[in-house]
Amino acid sequence: MTLPMAALPEPLVRVRGLSKTFAANHALDQVDLQILPGEVVALLGANGAGKSTLVKILAGSQPHDAGELWVQGRLQRFSSPLAARRVGIVAVHQHVNDGIAPGLSVAENLVLDELCLPQARWWVSRKRLAARAAVIAAGLELDLPLHEPIERLGQAERQLVILARALALQPRLLILDEPTAALSDTEAQRLFALIDRLRERGVAILYISHRLSDLQRVAQRLVVLRDGRLAGEFAATQLPEAIQAMLGEAIETRPFVPRAPGREVLSLRGARVAAHTPPFDLTLHEHQVVAITGLLGAGKSEIAELLFGLRRPASGTLHLDGVAWNPDSPRQAVRSGVFYAAEDRANGSLVPGFSVRKTLTLPFLERFTRAGFINARAEAASVEEHVTALGIKTAGIDLPMEALSGGNQQKVILGRWLLGGARVLILDEPFQGVDVRARRDIGQLLRESAEGRATLVICADIDEALDIADHILVVRNFAVVAQYPRAELSRAALVAQLARSEAEAPPVVASPTSPRSTASV
Repeated sequence: MTLPMAALPEPLVRVRGLSKTFAANHALDQVDLQILPGEVVALLGANGAGKSTLVKILAGSQPHDAGELWVQGRLQRFSSPLAARRVGIVAVHQHVNDGIAPGLSVAENLVLDELCLPQARWWVSRKRLAARAAVIAAGLELDLPLHEPIERLGQAERQLVILARALALQPRLLILDEPTAALSDTEAQRLFALIDRLRERGVAILYISHRLSDLQRVAQRLVVLRDGRLAGEFAATQLPEAIQAMLGEAIETRPFVPRAPGREVLSLRGARVAAHTPPFDLTLHEHQVVAITGLLGAGKSEIAELLFGLRRPASGTLHLDGVAWNPDSPRQAVRSGVFYAAEDRANGSLVPGFSVRKTLTLPFLERFTRAGFINARAEAASVEEHVTALGIKTAGIDLPMEALSGGNQQKVILGRWLLGGARVLILDEPFQGVDVRARRDIGQLLRESAEGRATLVICADIDEALDIADHILVVRNFAVVAQYPRAELSRAALVAQLARSEAEAPPVVASPTSPRSTASV
């Protein structure tokens, strides 16, 4: 269904026939869109549909090849993000690390956009910088260590820093590309309340998310892209129809069938992430998928790092298949069959310039090596088999990973560890930034392949945890504080537990200790 356009008031932003081509690929093809002041428009599309290209054109990161872009009745063609900001368009892009400056403090990252403006003073005192950073952080009610290096923050905290910085520019159109991908339900609700206040002030918002619950909460109108073209516009109440237009088919749903636990595979007893954090126990069993969820800064990723040898526990014992185990490095963990895919896909799991083939086989090259030489034919046959089994969409196994959509990149990372035959598979936010079809495929693959191994999945999104897990653990203050069999747990009960965690949790701080390494092939 296409909404009538004639009765709408003058839009803040209007695009007509917008097109963008990369070589033979039509990333955008004759797209029309308008956004009104004070309106939240949700932009839907599968990975590779053209959403990011449209965002980059609106935000001044890329020029369009054809068509028109009007802002407040004036024809525009942006030469840079600064040009877009001058007319009030500010974007928070999907990839968190693209929006931060490594080597600078949290405070310096908060004021970075203002420091780069032409009218900024060439010299700024640290006192004035810290005061301005504190004001920007307060705009989003952030309690962060302003003088710490930005690298000490997790993905969720970095996301909030970028959001706060964008709001400080007082945008007329705020573009949010997967803003809650790294946030828990509680932090997402805080963001939604902020969006409500921005709408009341007349700020227009273009909102992109693969979380359907986000769209139901914030959107007034749904715009769908498919294969670079406008596939339809829908009222916010027509989400099922919009999803069908996005995918070109109705999404298949299957009943959830919990798996019974098998043998104990991995256990932590009396473990502490740091000396000042409480002790906790954790047990993973064969055949089951266990999800960890919790608030921002609760310690979900830090617990995973204990299991993978990225950090040592301050106390406690760790056992793998009943034998005392104390991995001193990721290499030792991998050799023991404990595999980990980090939350930060770009920096933790991908090597720039590597092909699909190299990415899949990187940790296990010795399996294809004889006398110091790689058997390329055997390697290719194994990779092709996994690409087919995982439904990875790629023009060839030697194509660079950067050419794949986010969902297909995530499938390659998952396929790498399935190729290795994991005893314990740990995935930190495996659904982050992937569309509804890829999320379904990845979840189905994880559950169907869970036989004979223990699987631990970290999910800030409680709906993802409920969709994937046989058992759910709640983390607070770097410790497991509650656990539930999925069959006995409702969404309301899990939300109540997390709300209790929020009331009892200390302010958000950086990780209590730094891991020994941030690399995790």
